[in-house]
Amino acid sequence: MSTRRAILPAIIGLLLALPACTPGPVYRRPEIAMPEQWRDETAPSAETLANLPWWDLFGDPALQDLIRTALRENPDLQIAAERTVEAAARLGFARADLWPRVDLSATAGRSQLSRRGATPIPDAQSNLVTLYDVSVPVTWEIDLFGRIRSASAAARAEFLATEAGRQAVAISLVAQVASAYASLRAADLQLEVARRTVESRRESIELARMRFEGGVTSERDWRQAEAEFYRTLGIVQDLERLQRQLENAISVLVGRFPGEVLRGRPLPDIPVIARVPTGLPSDLLDRRPDLRAAEQTLVATNANIGQAKALLFPRIALTGDIGEQSTELETLFEVPSRTFSLAGNLLQPIFNAGKNRRRVEVSESVMRQSLYAYEKAVLQAFREVEDALVAFGKQTERRESQRLRVESVRELLRLADLAYSGGVISYLEVLDAQRSLFGAELDEIQAMDDQIASFVQLYKALGGGWPVAPAGAAADE
Repeated sequence: MSTRRAILPAIIGLLLALPACTPGPVYRRPEIAMPEQWRDETAPSAETLANLPWWDLFGDPALQDLIRTALRENPDLQIAAERTVEAAARLGFARADLWPRVDLSATAGRSQLSRRGATPIPDAQSNLVTLYDVSVPVTWEIDLFGRIRSASAAARAEFLATEAGRQAVAISLVAQVASAYASLRAADLQLEVARRTVESRRESIELARMRFEGGVTSERDWRQAEAEFYRTLGIVQDLERLQRQLENAISVLVGRFPGEVLRGRPLPDIPVIARVPTGLPSDLLDRRPDLRAAEQTLVATNANIGQAKALLFPRIALTGDIGEQSTELETLFEVPSRTFSLAGNLLQPIFNAGKNRRRVEVSESVMRQSLYAYEKAVLQAFREVEDALVAFGKQTERRESQRLRVESVRELLRLADLAYSGGVISYLEVLDAQRSLFGAELDEIQAMDDQIASFVQLYKALGGGWPVAPAGAAADE
């Protein structure tokens, strides 16, 4: 009995002592020749805008509340989070195969044996048999060639890719909310300017009508003022539509039904860093979660090669069973009723029409596709940063140009009013100056919105938005 009890531990210890090998290739990050600095930078720097948390970057309390709500309630982010949960469960599922499987089996039955079977039964003996059986079967595949370990490594990489994908969704969500909020504040400011202009046009109509009725001017001035009033009124109505639609868009982003959105700072007071530190280009691979996700997908496909190659080698498994068996329930757990079995199984593929080798070729092709996808993602990421850098720089210059334009046109209108009052020019020239000022004011506000949007896109392109949250903020994210 003691010898039999020592068999299973001895075999297990021997197999554990054998070095498990993994036939697949060892993963190494692909070497990609990256630029040492960005096109618009003269000296590389390790400082980067991406290291600034979004709750510090967007200094508008109303915007911060919207982002926190979006990170908590947005359906797309919730779906991404559930995919992470699913990937974690699949990882646990793959790792479970490394351990023995232990079951409990219990059987109680009654059967009738044939009196004319292989084992004759005397006529005086009943051919009804009752059997009770309780056993603990154990099955364990010895991962000698790394098939299970490769599958576990692939599942782990897929989990990390899914987690990085969740963070990429979060960064994109932060950028969408911030950009939509800036556009909403721009629409608010444009609507304020347009409504003020409508009131001014209404006064111009009344003045032109009185001057016409007094015989000072022709009816043409009155009708021109009236036409300009209705043109401006149409712009107000269009801005009201845009304002409502932006509120609806933000509401959906934060996981709510369309409704009113609380405002914070006015558009000109939303902070924008004038000189943006971008960091070293080489750090982009680790900062951007979409690149980390693409690399982990490459890791997973690399591990799948090992899993496919392991199928070319024998599969070794131990099966064991210890239990009790008796025809009497009262004697089921007595020593004579005890049963025991131990067996080793080896399965070596001999002929399957090349399926296993084709499986290796498939996994190698999938790995190469993942490699090309990773390289493409890196190139796309660098393009996005460079595009965002030039967009932010030029939009900052454009905002200043529009400000100077408004000042010039406002002075032009003042001079036109004086000239018209003195009878030097016609009212048409005054209307033209008014239209120019109104358009310049709307363009200046749009330039502010475009600058903030390009700033947000640069922040996203650099991989910002998802640093470690401060104490108390993690629950919101």
